[in-house]
Amino acid sequence: MRALFAMPAQSPSPTVRTFTSGAASSAPVGIFDSGLGGLSVLRAVRAQLPDEAILYVADSLYAPYGERDDDFIADRTLAIGEWLVKQGAKALVVACNTATAQSIALVREKLPIPLVGVEPGIKPAALQSRTRVAGVLATQVTLRSVRFQGLLERYAADCRFLCQPGHGLVQAVERCDVGSAELRTLLRGYLQPMLDAGADTLVLGCTHYPFLDAAIRDIVGDRLTLIDTSVAIARQLQRVLDQHGLRAITEKASAALPRFYSTGDGTHQQQLAATLLHIDAAVQQVQIPSRRTAAPDSQAA
Repeated sequence: MRALFAMPAQSPSPTVRTFTSGAASSAPVGIFDSGLGGLSVLRAVRAQLPDEAILYVADSLYAPYGERDDDFIADRTLAIGEWLVKQGAKALVVACNTATAQSIALVREKLPIPLVGVEPGIKPAALQSRTRVAGVLATQVTLRSVRFQGLLERYAADCRFLCQPGHGLVQAVERCDVGSAELRTLLRGYLQPMLDAGADTLVLGCTHYPFLDAAIRDIVGDRLTLIDTSVAIARQLQRVLDQHGLRAITEKASAALPRFYSTGDGTHQQQLAATLLHIDAAVQQVQIPSRRTAAPDSQAA
């Protein structure tokens, strides 16, 4: 049996802000990830909100964020958010667990548009698990973040969470490897100890990981229920757009294809979008400098 749950990141304050970006309901939604993982969120957004125009930015030149320091992650997240505002985005989905964990509060204060972040589904996993043992696959940065530790403290009182950094998994998805023998060996090394410990639930704590669903299933079968984030993120975006009167209204069957941008060459992004999302669209390479990456070709961490 398999069930999918999700948990969007919530604002720490219930205060409703007034946004003055001038964005109309016909303006696009911006979706940002360190790389290609946010395409899983884009897929869910298109299914939930088919009338919305979408701008997707992958910061592939500096991916993966899970190996970067906290200041670098916040610096890039803010820079790309500001770039999307300049492109006319009416709302921003930070479709990256690492970026959400380290910088969502800062970026929410700096940008003049509403934000939706993501976070690992610790709460639904705790509710779902019958054995009271659950596994978590996420980046090292996400696992060590104050935000993640707060989730554990809040929701995991009677549930044991086995937290495993998914070293190498983001890189595999970024090169469009979602099923090679090497990838399966890597995944088995992460998942078998969880099974041996009695886990019956697995939190996919990175938006890249839903693209590894088939490979994970081949290893664990029905022994683990997968906790995904993308569907609830799309629903939260719908609520936010409705709250601010920004929901697209169109008589067309659906919006135009998403517009894709990458700080890398975009080849793998185009390939993954075509293979897994059945979207055949060009990817425009863009330069988005920031304080930590003033030179476009800087690789400084």
